Amino acid sequence: MRGTQAIVADSSITFGRHTHEQFGIGLMDRGGHKSASGRGLVEAWPGDVITVNPGEVHDGAPIGCTSRSWRMLYFEPSIIAEAAEDIAEGGRLKGEFASPVVRDGQQASAVRRLFDVATSTAPNSLQQDEALLSALGPLLQPIQPRLSGFPAAIHSARAMMDDDPATAVPLPVLAHEAGLSQYQFLRAFTRMTGLPPHAYLVQRRIHLARTLLRRGMKPAEAAAACGFADQSHMTRLFVRTFGLAPGAYTKALG
Repeated sequence: MRGTQAIVADSSITFGRHTHEQFGIGLMDRGGHKSASGRGLVEAWPGDVITVNPGEVHDGAPIGCTSRSWRMLYFEPSIIAEAAEDIAEGGRLKGEFASPVVRDGQQASAVRRLFDVATSTAPNSLQQDEALLSALGPLLQPIQPRLSGFPAAIHSARAMMDDDPATAVPLPVLAHEAGLSQYQFLRAFTRMTGLPPHAYLVQRRIHLARTLLRRGMKPAEAAAACGFADQSHMTRLFVRTFGLAPGAYTKALG
């Protein structure tokens, strides 16, 4: 399904705080999962629908000592934007997932069908479009206006890291770009993004590495291109974020 990545996982891994660049929607199949997200504490059990919004800082761990299994679909934001506009009947609505966990049998069935048609070996665009809108309709909510209170220069400093994740911009340079003291910048940036600057930069590097791996770059080359100390450093962080090593990731892409 265009603009979509499917993940099926069975793991006892504890994920560190990280973000995704896509919208995620999926189902818990077995075991329990807990995480802290920007929308509150999450506990999910078999049959629960789970969601994540782009840029949302969250972690994840199994409940108890056993592993848990789940399936997820990650959608490029443009796909969700198109669906949100259609759901709003031509309005200019931007949508996001309001709840990280939804406990509703009918909604779970809709998400299960969406996953099945999205990963079908005989794709049917009509079925895919029907399943996507049926699953998203009850979940998408209008984005609530937020008063950020952050100067535009904070966004400008963040853009310095977004534009060139491989370069480690010193804190004094970022603070100067924002017109703040280093301490003021550190506090404001962390409030705005949910991560301190270095952790944010690492996330940008991990996402860049995944993009380069998708394009066929070797793990060692990707590590160097993204500013990691070495391939093992990238591998540790890649596993901590995505649950599998770069080599396994590229193998899964076929």
